[in-house]
Amino acid sequence: MVDKYEKIIELAKRRGFLWPSFELYGGTAGFYDYGPLGAMLKRRIENVWRDIFVINEGYYEIEAPTIGIEDIFIASGHVGGFSDPLTECQKCHEDFRADHLVQNIVDMPDTLSADELTEIINKNNIRCPECGGKLGNVYEFNLMFRTSIGPGSKRAGYLRPETAQAMFVDFPRLLKFYRDHLPFGATQIGKAYRNEISPRQGVIRLREFTQAEAEIFIDPRNKTHPGFKEIADIVLNFYSQEGQINGESQQISIGAAVNTGIIAHEFLGYCLAITYRYLTRVGVSPEKLRFRQHMKDEMAHYAADCWDAEILSDRFGWIEVVGIADRTDYDLKAHAKQSETDLTVYVPYDRPKKVERFVVKPNMAALGPRFKGKAGKIANALKALRQEELSGEFIELTIDSEHIKLEKDAVVFETVTEEIHGENIIPHVIEPSFGIDRIMYSLLEHSYFEEKAIEEGEEDEVRIVLRLPPQVAPVQAAVLPLLTREKLIKPAIEIIESLRKAGILVTFDDSGTIGRRYRRNDEIGTPYSITVDYQTLEDGTVTIRERDSMGQVRASMSDIADNICDLIYRGKSFGNAGRRV
Repeated sequence: MVDKYEKIIELAKRRGFLWPSFELYGGTAGFYDYGPLGAMLKRRIENVWRDIFVINEGYYEIEAPTIGIEDIFIASGHVGGFSDPLTECQKCHEDFRADHLVQNIVDMPDTLSADELTEIINKNNIRCPECGGKLGNVYEFNLMFRTSIGPGSKRAGYLRPETAQAMFVDFPRLLKFYRDHLPFGATQIGKAYRNEISPRQGVIRLREFTQAEAEIFIDPRNKTHPGFKEIADIVLNFYSQEGQINGESQQISIGAAVNTGIIAHEFLGYCLAITYRYLTRVGVSPEKLRFRQHMKDEMAHYAADCWDAEILSDRFGWIEVVGIADRTDYDLKAHAKQSETDLTVYVPYDRPKKVERFVVKPNMAALGPRFKGKAGKIANALKALRQEELSGEFIELTIDSEHIKLEKDAVVFETVTEEIHGENIIPHVIEPSFGIDRIMYSLLEHSYFEEKAIEEGEEDEVRIVLRLPPQVAPVQAAVLPLLTREKLIKPAIEIIESLRKAGILVTFDDSGTIGRRYRRNDEIGTPYSITVDYQTLEDGTVTIRERDSMGQVRASMSDIADNICDLIYRGKSFGNAGRRV
């Protein structure tokens, strides 16, 4: 029996949503082309995301290169730690994720080292899934695509594995753009690349994919959100750390989850709420959506809290489509260290404060002649010393791997009382990260239905329908002359022109019976079909058919564009679109 996944992929290929890339040359796993309908569906999904995060939340969008220099990914940890455990079959030379091979033998295999995975594979005599051959030792395989910048391979570069890093690298510019005021955010939608070992799950695991990410910079001393009360009563399906231990999820309000400490703080809870609103708005079924908290042994060491929005798939089970994390100050600290650049924000106090401060003043008259070019670095190192580090007979430093011993007269130090009006802080980062390709597949699966056709002349056929929300449907209206007659085609073309001027993507179809044309448009998710018939010539009205209910109303041709726009974008009910027929 053909399962739902196979039916969706067949429909996606046949109707121009998704095509395997490089198909002319045999294809390569991990790459998909978006056909005419798929590309438009994807853009509409992205634009709903922009409407929420850019228009309504006010987090402006940037666009950065998809290639980054090596320093960026050294700072982010991708050069040293972005890898998967790989093992190769010694017979057929196929590569496999070692942690996937042992997932039915041990818990949390992704936390094991390469040596531990090798030992488990050997001890349990795990063989190659393809040919039964012996597997080699496990090693770490870095998932980034490496390239070189400029001739001669002098400077290493990488295709970015995520879109986030540009927003951290651009932090000083973003801070000025937002007039040095917290909180603020930046967003980016674009391609990311990961050289997956063996992508075998269609569009669920790709080597080139689209991310939509927001990096929201907040004051770590205040993680409340001004809009929290508006979303506090939204009930989500939470799969918390405790729930995973007990094997059950719970449905409670976001406010209750924050108040009881399930969610770390209001700002994170607010991001879960707008994630829920986005996913359900584009067509994800609420009953197939949950928010899973990272367990303590899988949560990143720098994260205060982290949740994944997971969608239930018929074939793949629960799949992660969004990650929402409080990344603390890890990213800005890492880039500040690597770039030797100050990435702090000056935050003024409501009232000035008097504080005692220990001040170290280097004796540049002594340091300059002795150390010349290194004097500046030595002075900065001295200023950073604590009082107890200056209590000995000598002051010892290490500058550029050189051990330096200084006499006490190299510095003067004292405790002073100062009135300060603010302080420099390193913002914390809240990051909602969306996998657009996974969301799009989930949307196709959740909107795919088969049912018995009930319209005249089609009673014995199965109706395939994509119940996509009208706002994200790739084709939003179809204009169908009842017959291929010049007198009917002329008003049909007038309707098409008015819809196009209103920004509606419309298709014209006069091939075959009206029932079959309805079927074709149901199959690609077109929400409204407009039929031009002989009554149109008499009274200037047309029939509008709704995809989901198959109900029909008679409405004026003169204001058809406004009518369809109201149905798609302004919440107008179909019953108010015209006279029922």
